[in-house]
Amino acid sequence: MGIGRIGKHLLGSRWRVRKYFPPDVMAVIERAIRAGEATHSGQVVFAVEGALDGIPLFRDQPATARALDVFAHLRIWDTAHNNGILIYLLLADRDVEIVADRGIHARVGEAVWKTICATMEAEFKQGRFEAGAVTGIEAISRQLAHHFPKQGTGPNELPDVPVVM
Repeated sequence: MGIGRIGKHLLGSRWRVRKYFPPDVMAVIERAIRAGEATHSGQVVFAVEGALDGIPLFRDQPATARALDVFAHLRIWDTAHNNGILIYLLLADRDVEIVADRGIHARVGEAVWKTICATMEAEFKQGRFEAGAVTGIEAISRQLAHHFPKQGTGPNELPDVPVVM
């Protein structure tokens, strides 16, 4: 564990999330999720965490492992068609992880998710947090619409409101 990472996480808190994702940006993200879900039967969740603290930080938990924890905690795996997707941003590391449930992951594959993550991270590095989030949501929605197109009216199994951890 590097001292630089500890410092970034100790200084990065919820205020940083509010700085880069104020209420108006969160509303845009929610609308993008809702618009995407109108085209497919998947469930998309956007979660942002300012920084790790406590045990995850001192165990030097990577963003990938933390994203899996958040995926389980938010019960994204518990969708009817196993097509839930978590977009997880660990703001202190500017690291984006996509965790896709087995139903959609088997059809899309890791390479596509990595490409979407890289695109989002590039936007975030330029300070374009709203654009990065919406771009990622739209790319994921295209994949879901291709593999799980909307058929009739199904329930919205997970909230569309972005989650702040």
